[in-house]
Amino acid sequence: MPLNLPDRLPAIGMLKEENIFVIDHTRATGQDIRPLRIVILNLMPLKITTETDLIRLLSNTPLQLEISFMKIKSHTPKNTPIEHMQAFYTDFEQMRHEKYDGMIITGAPVEQMPFEEVNYWDEMTEIFGWARTHVTSTLYICWAAQAGLYYHYGIPKYPLGKKMFGIFEHHALQPHHAIFRGFDDSFFVPHSRHTEIRREDILKVPALTLLSESAESGVYMVVAREGREFFVTGHSEYSPLTLDGEYRRDKEKGLPIEVPCNYYIDDTPDKGVRVRWRAHANLLFSNWLNYFVYQETPYNIEEIR
Repeated sequence: MPLNLPDRLPAIGMLKEENIFVIDHTRATGQDIRPLRIVILNLMPLKITTETDLIRLLSNTPLQLEISFMKIKSHTPKNTPIEHMQAFYTDFEQMRHEKYDGMIITGAPVEQMPFEEVNYWDEMTEIFGWARTHVTSTLYICWAAQAGLYYHYGIPKYPLGKKMFGIFEHHALQPHHAIFRGFDDSFFVPHSRHTEIRREDILKVPALTLLSESAESGVYMVVAREGREFFVTGHSEYSPLTLDGEYRRDKEKGLPIEVPCNYYIDDTPDKGVRVRWRAHANLLFSNWLNYFVYQETPYNIEEIR
């Protein structure tokens, strides 16, 4: 089934070139199907890039999805045209009475700040609380995962001595959990962060289950409320060249940055990227949509509680 996207969203043209089946809202309204309603709160600086990365992964199922984009009023993006935000994003205040089958909350470039010092923290916490009664399953990514764990369960974050940057090997602690259906014994995930959460803090909270970790990059995935909340510290959604762009940007700015681990062929940027995480990224999003959104959400969306 196709993805139902807002008319004229830039991602539509890019993904059609990759033979991904997407349709705009005008065409989708003629189909007699109850699509899954997915809302994305995109906090990443390069919003069009993140939109495309997420939609690419969400497209890889037989389910029809209706995608909406949420924004917060208390922050104005600096790296995305205001015209794009006005055309495709809606303030949370205007969406608060809606219900959604699934929600994705992305990372944000504020992880080195205390949560309470982030200028949109109050609005974020309101959204976190709202999601619990208006969304069937919420997928928190990177900073959002740390923020959600902190707000809901009191899990602290800790600064790292250097940036966790590269592609790291992971394993599932509960390999028979539905989110890992089809996964190999080990799998790779991109990480790009300056802070971490720790397994000992997760294990102290009975409401949380640690699902996956890495010997190098630590805690990767935590689940709560029987799959209504997933907290993922890595960036499975990253496209092949995202870390390359981050590395070259920081190097050009003279910032302290090392070559991303296990990313370039022979650890040499000029030799190109070895892509090792895309298959499992697709499985992660497909399993989340299938087992924790589609199979759990009520047909009457107003019954979500």
